Amino acid sequence: MDWTTPPTDAAAHFTHRLAVETDVSDVHAALESGRPGFVLLDSRSAESWGQGHVPGAVHLPGREIADRAAELDRSVPVVTYCWGPGCNGATRAALTLATLGFRVREMIGGFEYWAREGLPVETADGVARPAIDPLTAPAGISCGC
Repeated sequence: MDWTTPPTDAAAHFTHRLAVETDVSDVHAALESGRPGFVLLDSRSAESWGQGHVPGAVHLPGREIADRAAELDRSVPVVTYCWGPGCNGATRAALTLATLGFRVREMIGGFEYWAREGLPVETADGVARPAIDPLTAPAGISCGC
């Protein structure tokens, strides 16, 4: 392991990440407030969207963003999400939107961690909360961040 990175470089890197990323807990809290200040964009396929999505999210598949970005209000920031940490679809969606002039952040953890934390999931049958995965949201304790 190389430990030669100066602390100032590390601080700049992590400061930048916090400027362009958010997490499922912060997105959920903002949505629950009723005034999130952003539009949440699901960049997954129609089939994935149909399996479940964040209530209130806008569906715009990643491959269609460049052609359909005009459907979004450029004055409203966008938070993108895709499947989860093993997928870079939300990153690609955020990059496309940023190059088109949108203010954008990526929701780290994606839909996977949204559902694993037991947050509301919408399907054609309505909105339900999946069981909480104790590995991602241990019952009765907080990570303290």
